[in-house]
Formats: sequence, structure tokens, C-alpha cells
Amino acid sequence: MSVNVAQLLVRTARLDPQRPALALGERLLASYAELARRVAALAAGMASRLAANDRVALVMKNCPQYVELMFACWHAGLVVVPINAKLHPKEVEFILKDSGARLCFASADLYPGLTALAISGLDELIDVDGSTYVQLGGIGTMPVATRTADDAAWLFYTSGTTGRPKGVTLSHRNLMAATLNYFVDVDMIAPGDSIIHAAPMSHGSGFYMLPHVARSGLNVVPETRGFDPAEIYALLQIHRGVTVFAAPTMVKRLVDYPGESDTSGLKTIVYGGGPMYVADCKAALRRFGFKLVQIYGQGESPMTITCLDKTLHADTTHPRYEERLGSVGHAFTGVEVRVAGADDRTLVAGEIGEILVRGDVVMAGYWNNPAASAEALRNGWLHTGDVGSMDEDGFLSLKDRSKDVIISGGSNIYPREVEEVLLRHPAVSEVSVVGQSDAEWGEVVVAFVVAKGNPPDSKELDTLCLDNIARFKRPKSYVFVDTLPKNNTGKVLKTKLRDLLPGGKPVAVS
Repeated sequence: MSVNVAQLLVRTARLDPQRPALALGERLLASYAELARRVAALAAGMASRLAANDRVALVMKNCPQYVELMFACWHAGLVVVPINAKLHPKEVEFILKDSGARLCFASADLYPGLTALAISGLDELIDVDGSTYVQLGGIGTMPVATRTADDAAWLFYTSGTTGRPKGVTLSHRNLMAATLNYFVDVDMIAPGDSIIHAAPMSHGSGFYMLPHVARSGLNVVPETRGFDPAEIYALLQIHRGVTVFAAPTMVKRLVDYPGESDTSGLKTIVYGGGPMYVADCKAALRRFGFKLVQIYGQGESPMTITCLDKTLHADTTHPRYEERLGSVGHAFTGVEVRVAGADDRTLVAGEIGEILVRGDVVMAGYWNNPAASAEALRNGWLHTGDVGSMDEDGFLSLKDRSKDVIISGGSNIYPREVEEVLLRHPAVSEVSVVGQSDAEWGEVVVAFVVAKGNPPDSKELDTLCLDNIARFKRPKSYVFVDTLPKNNTGKVLKTKLRDLLPGGKPVAVS
């Protein structure tokens, strides 16, 4: 049976052709009939150059073309590879090579930095604001390609403890299951409702494009192409039934925005991607009312592991209300979640172990990495690497991230990749990177460095990082120490390093 998520757009364009589909700020750009025609034309243009299952990379900031291109790739039977626009060109280069992308689309501001990359197998780099992009959709249209449920649709690149990004292979089944779960567990969308894409469309906000297209929703890209509280509040006066997907730090900035602003146009804030403190959650509920939904997921089970919906946020009389606000909710419908020990046996309520997940939302595996796939999916369960506990009612609480991922402003930073760059400096003997709590960003990066002789200048370390990894991964401070605390097997004790940051401020340690 053919299952292609591109059919979501085709169906909506047939049933609701004149409904607004795409907007840039206040300006409407396309109805669903117009969007579907444009997507079919772009698909035909790409299909004339590529073969089914070829990968197409998107290195773009949020823009209207994101919606067009993602659906055009699926329409043509291609696999889309959205890449974080904040990555360093060298990091983009690795993903392009690993995915085997033959075509890459880039925003005008990112295009020049990618032209110098020499990627074998990449046929063309196209500026989405240039004439080539316009011409691509000028050769006619095509019907939706036949795809099976298990065919790859989206390669989502996420780093692991090795520091090398891995391509999470998400199938049409995965994306369709996550879309349907949105309606059952997160929120029901009415035709004419809107989603403001303030968070990166290469990640969570891009996933939520799917249910909004399926239900005739309006996809709104802010003029700033990102998150600005003033702009969000202004757009709430224009668009109705608005959903925003946001990291907790973004929610906090919306809450802290000065002045009284009308939020009647706001329908839902879906938050995830980092810890939401109970006090911050309560402040958001006071500001917006019971319009919050929390989700917990990861690239390997996108947006869909557990959920704390609006009714649970509003259940203030429950005896464990605050405990539930501090959790990440209960399993999505049709998704099995359990907490297991080292032997994969399920632990009793309250015991802490690794979070395991099973269901149609779980990835097919890692792209061209059977060993990592087998390890992550052993015994038929996704081993998330996250540590938590589950109460007797099935509410999951995260206790730690066993992979030591740092989440800063909603973006994942993996210590190993930062450490490997810093170790290239000839004056660095050892280094360990940890996250430090930060009121604005959630966490910031701190590097503990053991020097060879005289400590290197921090400006040199900054330059080394900026030459090799994205700016947002660069440490905000360096702490020079004589030794790193280790256990008897030689593993660095990051918990001990975090203890050296009392009051949230780095301290020099000798």
C-alpha cells in the first residue's frame, strides 16, 4: 500500500483549496491550491534530475520555501535532509557527505559559505532566493510518487556520544504516526488555525508543519525568520488559533516580555527540548492561561514519547499537581514507554533507569550505520540513553541525560564534539565540557581544561572553536584546572565538575 505524507497536502488542497496555507509575517503568500501546484512543479523539477530515494539537503533558516521543499521532496519520492542552519560549514559538509545528498538548497545568507565546500556526489547547490530556484518549478507538474510506509522520508542528523552526527532514518510511517498522535494527544487543529514557525523548521517546528497542513492550517514564517517576542505578540494580533512550538527558554522570554499584550489569538504553546522548571511553568500558565502542552521526544522518536496536555496543566486540584508539572507526562497513544535496568528488565514505579520506547514513531535506524542501529534498537526497543523514573500512574520524570547532552536555547550541544576541537590546541592536555545553568539560555557551555605548561589564551580557544564548530557550541567560559576528577576506571566525573560551579558561576580551580 502506498503511504506518502505528501498526500496530506494533496488531500487538503482538494478539500479546502482556497484556505490560506502559507504566510510571511502578516502577508499571505499562497492558498492550499496554489501551494499544492507549486509543490507538484518543484517535485517535477527535482524528479527530472534525481532518482527515487535520492537525498535532498536543506541548509536554510526559516522561510516559506521550507514548506514548499519538504513537501516537494516527498511528492517526488525523495528523502529530505533538513540541516540546522546554525551549524559550521565543516559540520554541514560532513552531513552532506554522510547522507550522500545530490542536491542542496540554501538560504541566500548561508549560500556563500557553502560554495567553497567540495562535496563528492553533490550535483548542485541552489540559492532558494535566486533565479535557479524559480526556474526549477517551471517544467510542469507530476503526480505524487508511490512510497511504502517503510520508505525513508526524513534524515534527521543528531550527534551522539562519539561526537559524530548520525542520520536518524524516519520513514513515511514514522511521520504519519507522529502526525496522527498530534491530534489525539497534543491538540486538535481547526481549519484556519495557524502555526508560527519561530523555532527552527529543521527540527520540531518542521514536524508540526505536517498536522497543520493535514487540517488546513496556516503556516506562518516570521519576517525575522526566527524568534523575537515582540514579533510573536504582534503576529498574535493578526492570526487566530495560533500554535507556537518553543523551547522552555523561549517560553520564559515570552512570559518576561514587558507590557500587557493581548494573547486571545494564542491557542497553544507546545514546549519541549529542555527542562521546564515548575516555577517557570506556573508563570507561563498565569500569563497565557491553560494553553500549554509539554512533549518529550528525541530525533529517534520525534516529538512523540510522552505528553503533558492542557487538561493536566489545568488539573490544579490534583494532589500531585506540582509533581506532574515537573514530569514530562505520560506515553503518547500507541507508544509504549518503560524504564529499565541494565538488563533491560522493567523497573518498578519510582526506580531510576534508562527510558525505552516502542511504537510506530520510532526510527527505522541510523543511516548507513547498522552497528549503531542494532545497539539503539536492541530487543525491539529504542534505548534513548535518557535516565528517568515512572510513577504508579505512568507519569515519566527525567532525572539526567546519560549522554551528557547540553541544551542551550533549545539546541543540543554534545560535549564530545566540543572537547575534540579543543584538544587540537597544542597547549591543551585534557578537557571536559559540561553544561552550566543559565537564566536566559537554559544552559551554557563551560570547558574545564588541563594545560600543558602555561594555560593557552582563551581567545585562541575561541578562535579554534569558531573555525570548526557552530558559534552556539563555543564555550562561554574556560576553567583551567591541574587535573580532572576521575573514577577508578579513568572516566571523567562530570558531576564533580558541575559541583565546581557553585551559584551558577564558573570558578578557577587549581
